[in-house]
Amino acid sequence: MPNISKLLFSGTLITGTILVLSSETWLGMWMGLEMNMLSFVPIMFKSKKTSSAESCMIYFLTQSIGSILMLMLVLTNSSLMMLPYAVDELVNTMLVFSMAVKLGIPPFHFWFPEIIKKMEWAESLILMTWQKIAPLTILSYLFPETIIAPILIMTSTLVGAIGGLNQTSTHKIMAFSSINHMGWMIACMKLNNTLWMSYLMIYSIILTMMIFIFNKYSMSYINQLNLSSSFSEKMLIIILFLSLGGLPPFLGFLPKWMVIQTMVISNTFPTLIIMILSSLITLFYYLRLISSNLLINSPAWKWNITSSYILQPKWSIFMIMLNLALPMILVLNF
Repeated sequence: MPNISKLLFSGTLITGTILVLSSETWLGMWMGLEMNMLSFVPIMFKSKKTSSAESCMIYFLTQSIGSILMLMLVLTNSSLMMLPYAVDELVNTMLVFSMAVKLGIPPFHFWFPEIIKKMEWAESLILMTWQKIAPLTILSYLFPETIIAPILIMTSTLVGAIGGLNQTSTHKIMAFSSINHMGWMIACMKLNNTLWMSYLMIYSIILTMMIFIFNKYSMSYINQLNLSSSFSEKMLIIILFLSLGGLPPFLGFLPKWMVIQTMVISNTFPTLIIMILSSLITLFYYLRLISSNLLINSPAWKWNITSSYILQPKWSIFMIMLNLALPMILVLNF
């Protein structure tokens, strides 16, 4: 894609999300979602491959289904045309389902791992981070009132955990991991409607660092994680996986801790137990990914590496320090 086209579509992608965030009517939010979707399709079609064309088609069809369902509900309910919230429980539930289709929340998740597997790492990062902002914002308007919230939370965390167990593709593992984290984000909405923003931001930071490494080394499968690189890069990959799994004292534990604390205060223990158990399952397949990288000896067991390596030592050290920032955050809070 030429740079001017990339700049144009990136601009309209950001504009569509901002339109959803700032809109006061459902039609305005729908227009922002459509703008966002139509801008992302050309960004996905960066390389003229069959897999890239398939991913564009799957993404367009699934997003269109979610948009049509939302538009149909808005146009057939006169109250929704004027009020920025849903009055009827059935309409509220259907609007939640339309956003679940767009986000890939179970049971509407089957398109999400397939499309991630067919995409490049850079586009996958946009889909797993930025493209979630607009639908999650709309979901946050609806979620405190809906009665199906615990079902969606439990199915998201369980499907995200169990689905990644038998995968060998790192793309699909990251996709199921994203579905699992989506369950934690929508659990935030039910109890504290601003906490999901903090969760998404920290998750996006960790995921950006991981995908930066995956992209540089072209890692697509588990057996490609055995890097014969420096000790600092090995440590970085191990710390990032443990941080994504929510293991203390790493940065990824902070948002999960906030969610657990909020759910304990509100006495939603059955849902919380299932969420924690599913996180243990995700941690199991993260450990399976890093075990070979951790145990196999490397010819370069030094922190100071030469400039011939792709990832400069200062960046790897910076990323490690960022993921170990949780104790410092706690000290500053207290």
